[in-house]
Amino acid sequence: MSLNGKTALVTGGSRGIGRAAAVRLAAEGARVAVHYGTNEAAAKETVETIVAAGGEAFAVGAELGVDGDVDTLFEGLRAGLGGADLDILVNNAAVIDYADNIHDVTRESYDRVMAINVRAPLFITQRALPLMPDGGRIVNVSSGVTWFAQPEIVYAMTKGALNVFTRSLAKTLGPRQITVNTVSPGITETDMNGWLQDPDSAAKVAAIAALGRHGRAPDIGDVIAFFASDDARWITGQVLEVNGGLWLGPNDR
Repeated sequence: MSLNGKTALVTGGSRGIGRAAAVRLAAEGARVAVHYGTNEAAAKETVETIVAAGGEAFAVGAELGVDGDVDTLFEGLRAGLGGADLDILVNNAAVIDYADNIHDVTRESYDRVMAINVRAPLFITQRALPLMPDGGRIVNVSSGVTWFAQPEIVYAMTKGALNVFTRSLAKTLGPRQITVNTVSPGITETDMNGWLQDPDSAAKVAAIAALGRHGRAPDIGDVIAFFASDDARWITGQVLEVNGGLWLGPNDR
């Protein structure tokens, strides 16, 4: 699954699933732009981890969801690429507001979550396409909340939008042999899901997963790397649930 000579941008690449994807892509040989919004220290640590393992990476800072976010991101990206193409784009960055239920959601919160989770991937992709050669790879990170219900309705809406974005974009970019796919994690331990560090919560999730545990960031990062590779050349426009067999039925262990 070699990615030698390839370049990649991972949004939200400093922590969680983004970090796992960046580390795995670099391990396969790609030079990785590790995007971060505000946590520069985490991005630098991710870059240092990649470099220490023999890989290539650089950090790119840009707060998403604000005016000029895409311009700032691509100024840093172009500088880091040094004139090279961008072969792989991973749209991973996202936020959730746990007050975004139908009773308490505000216009301000709605606008912020939509801007980061939907608007940013759209216009980042638009800006990336002129830099991407034919045969490139785009991987979007969605969520299982598109098929199981949760109170945080706005976050779920944004991830449903990404699934539609994937299918439409795959059709549009087919003539260029650029594949577009979505990785849809189940319940995965990240900063966003810090509640999984509670043993009782983790046990409840384990009880509804066929493989008997919640997900971890490398479980998702490895699948993102697969979609970025030539092994996935005949897959496009798909949403892959990566969730350990979530809610397949009662666990009778």
